[in-house]
Amino acid sequence: TSHLQLAAFALGTVGWILCIVSMGVVEWRVWHVDNTTIISSGIAWVGIWKVCFISYLYVSPGYREQFCHKFSGYDSFIPQEIYAAQGLLLIAMFLGLLGLAATVFALRNVYMGIIHKTLIAPFFLMGGFFYIFAGLCVLIPVSWNFYSVTHNQSIAFPPSYYMPSSPAAQEAGAAIPVGIVAVILLLLSGTFSLSYRFPMITNNITK
Repeated sequence: TSHLQLAAFALGTVGWILCIVSMGVVEWRVWHVDNTTIISSGIAWVGIWKVCFISYLYVSPGYREQFCHKFSGYDSFIPQEIYAAQGLLLIAMFLGLLGLAATVFALRNVYMGIIHKTLIAPFFLMGGFFYIFAGLCVLIPVSWNFYSVTHNQSIAFPPSYYMPSSPAAQEAGAAIPVGIVAVILLLLSGTFSLSYRFPMITNNITK
């Protein structure tokens, strides 16, 4: 009676891992810039925690080095969609972990033959809600940042970042499709967990 919930645990685990991966990957927004004096490759990667680019300026010819500037919580130039991504993805990671813990506890009781309804059904329901809320927390920043990419929105970086305020063009980085897959898996796992129905147990007494 818990095959779907076992699948929910597997999907939720993968979705939770992908949520963490998208949070750590710097390639949220890929900027193409015209001035290659500092940004030698003409490409910069804007993440939710830092911005990085490759430069040949400070190294020997034929070598390259990646420079990164980490964002601070006090940076006023950071757009709202990046602030939202920082907070919501941390919340999604925490909620996903709670969902996994609740699902593991319920599955443990099922496969150990524990038939108390209060030790199984409520935990599958809690796990489902945690998965769904985690998926929504990933969906919001992914959609918001994708919207910013499609509208080629600028960021007023300070001069010390050596970044232009507006790119010549920009495209969605690898973190956005990873986040989309995480959303799909988390929502599916939540749906499967919420579909659990505790079986009716009947006692056949023979005389």
